[in-house]
Amino acid sequence: MTPLGLARARPGPPFTVTVDGDETDALPGQTVAAVLWSAGITSWRSTRGSGAPRGIFCGIGVCFDCLVTVNDRPNQRACLVPATPGDAIRTQEGTGHDELG
Repeated sequence: MTPLGLARARPGPPFTVTVDGDETDALPGQTVAAVLWSAGITSWRSTRGSGAPRGIFCGIGVCFDCLVTVNDRPNQRACLVPATPGDAIRTQEGTGHDELG
């Protein structure tokens, strides 16, 4: 039995989001982090000091390791933000404000 079967989940139809310009499928109720994991992406931010890769750590919005840019809004916690149809998700470097100068 799959996890969906165990939970008796009946997700709605998939929709499309883009991750750094590439289209990927998402399911209703998935967070941005779940969409990224489903796409095989486990690191989507680098720290501003050392450039170390970051992704999900705590998964509950406490650690801020999963920051990502969603629809041109930097520093969104991917573990808390629900994915919505047409979202433009971008990986982020440092503070996410680098392009602002």
